[in-house]
Amino acid sequence: MAKFKGAVEVNKDRCKGCNLCVVACPLKVLELSKQVNAKGYRYAQMANEDACIGCASCGIVCPDGCISVYKVTLN
Repeated sequence: MAKFKGAVEVNKDRCKGCNLCVVACPLKVLELSKQVNAKGYRYAQMANEDACIGCASCGIVCPDGCISVYKVTLN
């Protein structure tokens, strides 16, 4: 059986820092950054990349569609 690792990509320019994705993540992979984007919002970023399983909960709850979730097969 293949093992998967998840990867989350956030469109930093569109993210408004609503924090819904951070709360929705069951493994606490995401956090709001300390920096701000061009609009002045703290954007979501991966804080614990190794814990991501690619469940896509963050992408589902994102109201602006800023999050893409990928699954990578591990060898």
